[in-house]
Amino acid sequence: MDAIYRTQRHFYDLTRKYYLLGRDALIDGLAPPTGGSVLEIGCGTGRNLICAARRWPDARFYGIDISEAMLETARANVAKAGLSERISFAQGDATAFDAMALFGVAGFDRVFQSYTLSMIPDWRGALREGIGKLASGGRLDVVDFGQQEHLPGWFRRALFAWLARFDVCPRPDLFTAIDEIAPRAQHTPLYRGYAWSARLFRD
Repeated sequence: MDAIYRTQRHFYDLTRKYYLLGRDALIDGLAPPTGGSVLEIGCGTGRNLICAARRWPDARFYGIDISEAMLETARANVAKAGLSERISFAQGDATAFDAMALFGVAGFDRVFQSYTLSMIPDWRGALREGIGKLASGGRLDVVDFGQQEHLPGWFRRALFAWLARFDVCPRPDLFTAIDEIAPRAQHTPLYRGYAWSARLFRD
């Protein structure tokens, strides 16, 4: 992943701004409790965590990513935003990581995964890991590419062919897997199926 992102990280956010739809709605809906903890799995350049920290100033934020090159950029971006005291990063595998060892936090009030499951081979494992890192009463929020089910066929074919060039694979059985993994979950398509969003709850 470092080989892929060593160059891409410098223009990653600019190129994704207009087609990773639903990210800001996810952030606006996080609503962590006062003094709560929020983890992003697959945090990339830190863009989402910066937006979330500004939106929810009473929470503490954490991010993991498998790419140390991306984390280098994320730390620089967070420092530039003046948020280093509220956002912490660590390298980790989305499918298996020790949050206590990395951050000293056993469970998080909110965990979110934004356009990462379509890039992770063991995406079901990443979902299980995400819900497993929730504190009691916590919530995992997900947004990713949908199946373009209410958009023209030519658009779906063009988008999927373009995404495949970057090893991005929208998951047609995402909602089914969520229902199997989480005893309580809500999910909905966005923008005529361009994106899919979900919330998974832990009792």
